[in-house]
Amino acid sequence: MKSYINNKKEEMLQLLGDLVNMESGTYDKQGVDQVGSFLKKMYNQLGFTVDVQNEERYGNHLVLKHINCNDEPKIIIVAHMDTVFPKGTTKKRPFSHDGKRAYGPGVIDMKGSHVSLLYAIKALTKVDENCLQNILIVFNSDEEIGSPSSRKLIERLAEGKQYALIMEPSRANGKLVSSRKGGGRFMLKITGKGAHSGIEPEKGISAIEELAHKITKLHQLTDYEEGINVNVGLIKGGTSLNTIAPHAEAQIEMRVKTMKQAEEVSQEIKEICSHPDVEGTKLELKGGITRPPMVKNEKAKCLVSLVKEIGEELGIIVDDVSTGGGSDGAFTSAQGVPTIDGLGPIGGNAHSDKEYLEINSLVERTLLLARIIQVLSKDSAS
Repeated sequence: MKSYINNKKEEMLQLLGDLVNMESGTYDKQGVDQVGSFLKKMYNQLGFTVDVQNEERYGNHLVLKHINCNDEPKIIIVAHMDTVFPKGTTKKRPFSHDGKRAYGPGVIDMKGSHVSLLYAIKALTKVDENCLQNILIVFNSDEEIGSPSSRKLIERLAEGKQYALIMEPSRANGKLVSSRKGGGRFMLKITGKGAHSGIEPEKGISAIEELAHKITKLHQLTDYEEGINVNVGLIKGGTSLNTIAPHAEAQIEMRVKTMKQAEEVSQEIKEICSHPDVEGTKLELKGGITRPPMVKNEKAKCLVSLVKEIGEELGIIVDDVSTGGGSDGAFTSAQGVPTIDGLGPIGGNAHSDKEYLEINSLVERTLLLARIIQVLSKDSAS
């Protein structure tokens, strides 16, 4: 298996370029579906059936099983096809590489992960095809905006699984992700009363003033030691410089380590936004918890230990880390499935014009992934 993957390095790099140059921003349904159709063809050639879950607004989701798949495969693998980059980005900044690093929109998050997964499957097809009977693969199209249309699909397919492998890129130095914060999103709209700020300001009621009070109170909910962060990230309001603002709004994000925190902080946000500080203003709050935390419970710890043992067997140092960023691993973890994330290649500067992938990590991470699938498949079947 190691020899096979080593000999495919140039092929993998070529495929990576092809995928990066297919634009697939979340809101570019045509682009995401192009990636999906391309991957469908690749997996069909490897003996996989692909069930296309049609979507109107976002790209279609794909559910893949080997033709000899068990009735109830025990391993779920999740990878997203969308990127954060708007249509047109790839034309301005196409795939490139210098022999050590590859560059381009979505190269590490997560076109590189698709290359690793495909070639891990190809390697297993050559050396141990039977282990493919125990995996189910989900490619979703909207992870970068919180998986609004694919969450229920992932949760449903995760039920009863023994392991979940999430194909987000690895962290610095190749670390896997064993836990992630959960979070929520809220929209606060405030209505005041407009008036001329010079002639009759006393007749106005400032929605912006009310918003200022709310921002201060909301930010005071942050507790770094407890892993809680509340951030008002976007605001707007008013109509002109010389008008008492008749309206204002804010988008609020919450990050937490546990579901208990999520429920408590959500309630505190609702309480703060339930009554005005500026008399005469009206408040409307919408939103709630969007992603549960991915928790490193005892079963997850056992999975991490097993993956570290596999890495040691291959001569690959494997460590794990907790991160504040979200992923679809939150949904599998919340279903009680031991979940490990960050199984993709090594890179950095995701979501920026300096995004890169370490080319040598393609081979190493693909080998690690293939061996993990092989070991977990046999463990699930026993």
